[in-house]
Amino acid sequence: MTERQDIFGAWSVNAAVAEPLAAAARTAREMVAAGDAAGGRPGATDAAVRGDGAGDGTGPGAGTGTADAAGSGVMTHSWLLTGPPGSGRSVAAKAFATALVCDDPDVVGCGRCDQCRSVRAGTHPDVEWVSTEGMTITVDDVRAVIRSAAKMPTVARWRVVVVEDADRLGDGAANALLKSVEEPPARTVFVLCAPSTDPHDIAVTLRSRCRHLYVPTPSPAEVEQALLADTALGLTDEQAAWAAGVSGGHIGRARHLARDAVAREKRATALTLPKLVYEPARLFMFTRSLVAKAGEEAAASVEETERREREALESSLGVGSKGKGAAKAQRGASGQLKELEKEQKNRRTRLLRDSLDLALIDVAGLYRDAMLIAAGAVEAAPGDDGDGHGVPVGGLMHPDMAATSRELARRNSPEALVRCIDAVAACREALGFNVKPEVALDAMAGRLRECCRLV
Repeated sequence: MTERQDIFGAWSVNAAVAEPLAAAARTAREMVAAGDAAGGRPGATDAAVRGDGAGDGTGPGAGTGTADAAGSGVMTHSWLLTGPPGSGRSVAAKAFATALVCDDPDVVGCGRCDQCRSVRAGTHPDVEWVSTEGMTITVDDVRAVIRSAAKMPTVARWRVVVVEDADRLGDGAANALLKSVEEPPARTVFVLCAPSTDPHDIAVTLRSRCRHLYVPTPSPAEVEQALLADTALGLTDEQAAWAAGVSGGHIGRARHLARDAVAREKRATALTLPKLVYEPARLFMFTRSLVAKAGEEAAASVEETERREREALESSLGVGSKGKGAAKAQRGASGQLKELEKEQKNRRTRLLRDSLDLALIDVAGLYRDAMLIAAGAVEAAPGDDGDGHGVPVGGLMHPDMAATSRELARRNSPEALVRCIDAVAACREALGFNVKPEVALDAMAGRLRECCRLV
């Protein structure tokens, strides 16, 4: 297959996703040209991008997968990109936004023009990126986006709004966004990113008004290729292969593991949990220390940012100032300072839970490897020397922990290991419902001992 020479190829966007998005961007450019040729009068081109063609396959929600969205390069006003964490849905959204604003006459999304470079730098005035460091995207955040989306583009053909964390839209925020997605401005495109189309991840009303594209998890070979293509990392083939093999198809995490020794140490620490299940005293001490360490790291990672935010707010409020009128000016300062403290606490909470969730995904992957081995779902590995071990169908999630996986498989039945995976999944779900982390992990530890018939 010929390598793409546009932004989708440069950013290693999955071909099944890149094709429909690039085709839609080309169609969008043709629509603008047709509108300009008609004297800029709103007509069929604007109706098409709004999805007004009821019954012609271009209306809201037409198309529920990659093949449907590809169509004949149909452009629509709202898109929903779904895929597992690390699959590259945010990268695909950014590449699509870049292609829409690109002004190269020959290549849609050239990656070289001023517009493309501006999007890459995060400074393009017509591309708005919506995300959150807290637990949810608030109604106020969405209303600010709606006001911006209502404006015509300033320097590009389109105004693009990318909602990176659409799964973090609260009910109020989703309802506020719905009207704009349903009846968008003529030259505004919404791109929403979420893990899946499940109602827990994206409101059904929003989903029904978007064209859906699924972004599949990249294979280890594709992740390795992306790592080697990133010259800033400077990885050897061996380093890239290891990071790709243990990342579970998460390109961002593969990069993090490849360049950060602390991340590698945290992963190794988390993967000791299944062995500690057989040592109850150490197990519960381990879960407590895991939570405590994650909390300390979350606080340390944002300490400098929080200090700067507080200093900037105090300065703007005149805290500490003296003279006539100073006391009156500072009268409302305490409320704003408390609001900032609340936002900072939410940010730390999210970082803590994200860190624990990543550790739990690793643990579940190790139990998955063990379960497949215990069930006999193995195949000969390339260059197998006849030791009879083989590898699970689909490969090992943690190839460097193969010995631990085999030991867990020896000690437990496949059914018990499936229950272990369920226990880890239940802990992740509990964390998502804001259960206190210490309680959630202690409960998981107890369930794991039950699953392994140790109590």
